[in-house]
Amino acid sequence: MTAQQTLADWKAQETSVRQHLGASAPLPREKVVGMSGLQVFAAIFSGELPSPPIGETMDFIPIHMEHGVAVFQGKPMMRHYNPLGTVHGGWFCTLLDSAMGCAVHTTLPAGKGYTTLELKVNMLRALTDAVDLVRVEGKVIHVGRQVATAEGRIVDSNGKVYGHGTTTCMIFDHAAR
Repeated sequence: MTAQQTLADWKAQETSVRQHLGASAPLPREKVVGMSGLQVFAAIFSGELPSPPIGETMDFIPIHMEHGVAVFQGKPMMRHYNPLGTVHGGWFCTLLDSAMGCAVHTTLPAGKGYTTLELKVNMLRALTDAVDLVRVEGKVIHVGRQVATAEGRIVDSNGKVYGHGTTTCMIFDHAAR
């Protein structure tokens, strides 16, 4: 597939996902606690649960979730620029953290949650708003009782890697309130 075909496919997938996503709002904790990670994402993709606000803030959306895998894509924008005139490293980190953390979340049963303990990101080349879309695929490496690890990489439609990272997440029981 050519880069233009890949980009067209990515845009079509995004359009399809956006047709079903609900408005951005915090997820209702009382509902999410009783759902597995995959059930949470199925409810977000169907519009039953709201879309987390971070995607609107940072201009990225979830594209696909399956057990151990989370795919997000986003558009680097000028509003994400640092003083040097390129996309701020925080945008890279947020996109990678979202994909890798959600990959871990897809493996969790109801009643379990996670949080990022450590995030390691390598930015290989600058991103600007001249890059149409980038995609990040987070993949689980290991999930144990208390700790999970995952990896991810940010690529454009040509397959050029802009950054990659790893995460360590702590898994915990959701506490009753």
